[in-house]
Amino acid sequence: MANSITKEQILDELTNILVEELEIDENLINLEANLFEDLDLDSIDTVDIAVRMQKFTDKKLPPEEFKKIRTVNDIVEAVYGLLE
Repeated sequence: MANSITKEQILDELTNILVEELEIDENLINLEANLFEDLDLDSIDTVDIAVRMQKFTDKKLPPEEFKKIRTVNDIVEAVYGLLE
């Protein structure tokens, strides 16, 4: 299943997590949005996102990749990269 997940599906799932779980205004979410500056998330929020994306993909984001994430697009690309 995981191999057929598209970047759009990853973004949709991520958007759902941000809106439903973290109560982020959907209008603020775009690929260039900085998680910390634009969306006002903290490190605990990003860990929560990583755990939820792991459940979505059945893949774990390596800590070294996780530390590089700053934007919504970074998450999409990192998760997509796990699936290749």
